Amino acid sequence: MTHFFPNALCFGDEFPASGSPCFVQVDGDGLTITFESSEGGDGAREAVAFSALTVSAGGLDHDHLVVKWVNAQGERTLYLKNPDVIRAFRQAAPDHLNAPLEQAAERVRQVRHRHRVMWAAVGGSVMAVVLCLWFGADLLVKLAVSRIPVEWEQKLGESAYRDFLTRQEVMKDGPAVTALGEMTQRLTEQIPNNPYKFEVTVVKSDVVNAFALPGGYVVVFTGLMKKAESGEEVAGVLSHELNHVLQRHGLERIVKNLGLLTVVAIVLGDQQGLVGIMKQLGVELLTLKFGREQETEADLTGLQLLQRAKIDPSGMIRFFERLSEKDEGRMEWLSTHPMSTARADRLKTELAALPKKSPEPFTFDWKHVQASLGSQPVAAP
Repeated sequence: MTHFFPNALCFGDEFPASGSPCFVQVDGDGLTITFESSEGGDGAREAVAFSALTVSAGGLDHDHLVVKWVNAQGERTLYLKNPDVIRAFRQAAPDHLNAPLEQAAERVRQVRHRHRVMWAAVGGSVMAVVLCLWFGADLLVKLAVSRIPVEWEQKLGESAYRDFLTRQEVMKDGPAVTALGEMTQRLTEQIPNNPYKFEVTVVKSDVVNAFALPGGYVVVFTGLMKKAESGEEVAGVLSHELNHVLQRHGLERIVKNLGLLTVVAIVLGDQQGLVGIMKQLGVELLTLKFGREQETEADLTGLQLLQRAKIDPSGMIRFFERLSEKDEGRMEWLSTHPMSTARADRLKTELAALPKKSPEPFTFDWKHVQASLGSQPVAAP
């Protein structure tokens, strides 16, 4: 039997969430990638020309060369860490890749410098490390999350998302789906360097709620759309949920719930710890509760995103206020997204400080959207 010795990790739609180990060779025209067969030896091979590749820096330790291309199966992402392979890649790459390769190398140098400064600040004594772990747990969680590739996060969220939708009545078309698609497009167009391909789904349910999963998966219930008095109110909720994803709040809760030892393992580059996360969680993602600071951050960044998209940000505040006042805290939305006068006042203060922009109305008629759901808009007080 031929022994298979992988030197890289490849991600794609047809691969497991933890990636597919592979062996990469560099030649004059590009890369030859060999995948492991089911018997353990060499399996399928794929040749990719340099002209089809884009490169950047990334990985758990920020010292991988990340190579991307698109084939018949979709986008693929290759993580190269082997120094010999990276050196051969740099030597053989054509001129059009020189600039991004140098940018990737510069980013690696900067990240390594920051890491040296960070660990020097922590100190060399065991007591200093213990104190840092005890009092700086939240900072460690954020550092651990920053080392988790977006591709892994997407696979993690997609698994829970698909499992949830199999048990729900999903709306695939109609005025409500079209309206939500317009909101999503307006908002996501204003996200700079967006690493996520957001997928927003409308689910038939009288529950007044919406939730987001890691990786860019968002569910909006028709009960929330029936309760809202305008498309701007729903867009406010949607912007809030999108920013939970952009701030990686779901991953932060996951890592924090798994405990300090797991956090430290991820910080130190333990990839097997991340693989363990993928196997443990699944549908548990659907029960995640965000902390007060995370909710506040999603509020404020969501409000800013609405303003950039020229969607009236006051709709977000009106919706939260009305639910809080009329339903006296009984709504399911409020059980997971606690509202208070102080929280609303903070949003008003933030809105007053933002640059003034004239909102642009949506192209859909909100009363028509609600009528298609079997409900007329709630009369304004």
